[in-house]
Amino acid sequence: MTLASRRRAVFWAPAVIVLALLLFWLFRPQAVSVDLAIVDRGPIQVTVTDEGETRVRDVFVVSASVTGFMRRVELEAGDRVVANETIIARIEPSAPMFLDQRAEAEARAAVDAADAARSFARAQLRRAEAEREFAEAEYQRLRALATHESIARNELDAAERRAKAAVAMVAEARAALRMRESEYEQARARLLNPAQIKRSARECDCVLVRSPTSGSVLRVLQKSEGVIAAGTPIIEIGDPSNLEIKVELLSEDAVRVRPGQRAIIEAWGGEQALEGIVERVEPFGFTKVSALGIEEQRVNVVIDITSPYELWQRLGHGYRVEPRIVIWESPDELRVPLSALFRERNRWAVFVEERGRAQLRFVEVGQVDGTYAQILDGVAAGERIVLYPNDRIAHGTRIRSRDDTSR
Repeated sequence: MTLASRRRAVFWAPAVIVLALLLFWLFRPQAVSVDLAIVDRGPIQVTVTDEGETRVRDVFVVSASVTGFMRRVELEAGDRVVANETIIARIEPSAPMFLDQRAEAEARAAVDAADAARSFARAQLRRAEAEREFAEAEYQRLRALATHESIARNELDAAERRAKAAVAMVAEARAALRMRESEYEQARARLLNPAQIKRSARECDCVLVRSPTSGSVLRVLQKSEGVIAAGTPIIEIGDPSNLEIKVELLSEDAVRVRPGQRAIIEAWGGEQALEGIVERVEPFGFTKVSALGIEEQRVNVVIDITSPYELWQRLGHGYRVEPRIVIWESPDELRVPLSALFRERNRWAVFVEERGRAQLRFVEVGQVDGTYAQILDGVAAGERIVLYPNDRIAHGTRIRSRDDTSR
């Protein structure tokens, strides 16, 4: 290299170095702004939840005991009833049906036939009475002759037999007349129509349906008067202060629920959540179609409300609530936000901030609630971890807190 070349190299060397440094500064990797959180200790509560419905524990459905015409039910939903005292309904005999022309003609002919049979029975009675009078008179006459031994004993016995037979024939004729009169009244009854029944109706012996238990009216199922059949539901009765909650859980959630577990009842309309306890998990499931049209296997779980009645006395039968059943809880556990976790090589991992760089750290996760995850191993309390990691962050990436950048 000549002297001139060395002079030119010395002259341009500082400029080249400055340019290289400037390019390095401009194109060097920039620190990624991230949200950081501190690994801490605190409570973790694992729950399962779904929409539930309140219901009275024992609902009594009062039904009609006989078929007849029920008068209008005067009770309203919410009215108090007393066992064996409050009258639920009054049922009276129902009116007959209207007859068509053929049926009416047949009924009138039956009345005429029954009237004729009654007249015939009366004539038979008069004939039997005449025979009886003659037989008794003959018996008395022969009896008088028998005292003077003017007739044989056999003739007196025959006269006595005829007199007794005549008395029996009169009794038989009277019974036949009563039977024919009953048939006549029966035939006339077939001609009765609803209008005649209403005109002749007086205070009848109604069947009174009384409340089987004390409580309140939940629903009036049959209020208007009308003809009802035996067994028709009329009213529902229950005790509103004896409520329970039925929640339909997915079967995979229901297998984690056991009687005696604590429940937190929210979204019921009050200012504070109510306390409850799982009473039972029904041993059979059923298929229910969700709002998205998906068939799901559901299981009924029954929860007993343990909070004082004064706090939830406005709750009623069929109200919507949102119970959370506590599956597992601990007041002091090492935890991280769920938004910091991600899967790496089929393992849970987080990015820990160390000296301005993201360091990949595998962790062992325990219980998980809707916000935090229990950490069994991998990080320590007080370390800072990256929230919402994305594809711009890898092991060793320079990072800086977004809070520091905003300041």
